[in-house]
Amino acid sequence: MSSVIFNINHYTGDQRAQAAIFRVHGSLSGRTMSGQPDALTVVNQLRDLAADPLNRRPIVQDQGCLPGLILFLDHPNPQVVYSALLALRYLAECRANREKMKGELGMMLSLQNVMQKSTTPGETKLLASEIYEILQACGEAEAEPVDGAASYRRKAQFFLGATNKRAKTVVLHIDGLDDPTRRSLCEEALLKIRGVISFTFQMAVKRCVVRVRSDLKAEALGTAIASTKVMKAKQVVKGDEGGEVMVAFQEDVLVVVEENTDLPDYLPEEESPSRGLDKAVSRVGSMQDSSGWLSAAANFLSRSFYW
Repeated sequence: MSSVIFNINHYTGDQRAQAAIFRVHGSLSGRTMSGQPDALTVVNQLRDLAADPLNRRPIVQDQGCLPGLILFLDHPNPQVVYSALLALRYLAECRANREKMKGELGMMLSLQNVMQKSTTPGETKLLASEIYEILQACGEAEAEPVDGAASYRRKAQFFLGATNKRAKTVVLHIDGLDDPTRRSLCEEALLKIRGVISFTFQMAVKRCVVRVRSDLKAEALGTAIASTKVMKAKQVVKGDEGGEVMVAFQEDVLVVVEENTDLPDYLPEEESPSRGLDKAVSRVGSMQDSSGWLSAAANFLSRSFYW
């Protein structure tokens, strides 16, 4: 069997962002994904690129990234599947991406398989369900004639995946969320909590939008952030007059945080691409070059995928 060839492409948008994307040529099969730590590194780097809003359109427009992420949804390592779903959730936040994502070969079927598989952890099923609902509704949302405030409310609810009654959204303002290292600490803390489905960082305003199970208390998120010892979180809620209000979590209230044991550790410390590699984590408006890790990713993928 001849191996698939991968090319490295760099995208620059208005000189504000560079998203380095691998391109897949030929038809791929996920049957021979070996070396799980390497697969985990690749999918986590894609997730980190997708976390930057400036990168989301180029990633979806590329001919190879969506097929690659879809293949990762069938990976035997549940951590790889979860990280691929996080990347897809980031990409789905860009409304212009949704139609193409929905029409990508195998996308909806793979999401259904993740949701229906008996061995899939609960949080992973919820995340897959949320992405599926967002993509499934994209054509319907554009076709429905709505106006004014009702249109604004519907779009806001749709963006947050409010159709999933098993989940809710918590907005956190995090004091101390200043750099990629602090962001990595937040990721590690949040992913240890059972009930966290997904999250999006808004580094410019020090915020994190977290999707959680409906029965998870927001205080658990505050406790997890405080456990980093270098950051504190406040919950952003809507005030009586419609404006935003920041509510501090009570420090003297003990909240038991149930740790997530369904998934393996998010990323082992010694293998984490977020430590010591600033280019692995993109901030909004960053101009970081990701070609280094992509070269390694291409080498891994060229060994792992076949005609």
